[in-house]
Amino acid sequence: MVSGKGGWFYGWYFKCQSDTQTMAVIPAVHRTGTKRTCSVQIITEEQSWTVSFPGEAFRKRGRAIFIGKNRFGKSGIRLSVCAPGLKAEGKLAFGDLFPLRYDIMGPFLLVPFLECRHSVWSMKHRVWGNVSVNGKIFSFDGAQGYWEGDRGRSFPEEYIWTQCSFPEGALMLSVADIPMVGFHFRGLIGVVVLDGREYRFATYLGAKISEIGKGRVKVTQGRMELEAQLLERTGKPLKAPAQGDMSRTIHESAACRARYRFRKDNRTLFAFESDWASFEYEINV
Repeated sequence: MVSGKGGWFYGWYFKCQSDTQTMAVIPAVHRTGTKRTCSVQIITEEQSWTVSFPGEAFRKRGRAIFIGKNRFGKSGIRLSVCAPGLKAEGKLAFGDLFPLRYDIMGPFLLVPFLECRHSVWSMKHRVWGNVSVNGKIFSFDGAQGYWEGDRGRSFPEEYIWTQCSFPEGALMLSVADIPMVGFHFRGLIGVVVLDGREYRFATYLGAKISEIGKGRVKVTQGRMELEAQLLERTGKPLKAPAQGDMSRTIHESAACRARYRFRKDNRTLFAFESDWASFEYEINV
């Protein structure tokens, strides 16, 4: 959990996806000045919702967090949200998680004053259960799950984030503007899980951004190369933190068309297009 006198936030992102439906749920707690609040956001292919809660609705118990009657943790999600414009009820159970070998931030985990720190709790796991969102049933029977989190003061001013599961594995890539001690640089973290093996890209491992712009980003690291391209923009609005205040609006495509390619040792290990990619392209190039 983030502490201190300034604004801060702490949030998790759970994505659940079947062959026909996508739903992501984002519980978070945030503070600006002396005021603490929390929120639950839900995003689907068609719509997004943000529901605010008072700060006292937030509780943490072990590896689980509670916001009102809602519960989130490694075993699954329980939703019970009733607010103007949104009624969401249901339970989802998770199978065995697929954590990374070590923290995605690497040595940057120890760097003070970073405005945002990222976590990846599970690259891929199974999801079972049903959730009703305003009367529409989202049904997951052994569907694909993904779980990550963020904590700090603010989301990066500019960034790209994408995540996609596919039959042989899953991937995540994030490129962000990082302010540090009076200067800015573009850093990156990313992971490809392919046939049970982890391939990691990171600035702290020597990864470079070789191309960026027009919805496309390509990163290289040694003999590896990962490329992601957003092919359609279907973004729905979500709230994001700025100095702990959930006042910024970003746009996420929870399930959109994107193209990916991963190469190693001059061999293409995969190249595909997917209609089930998640993408946030918050960068002005």
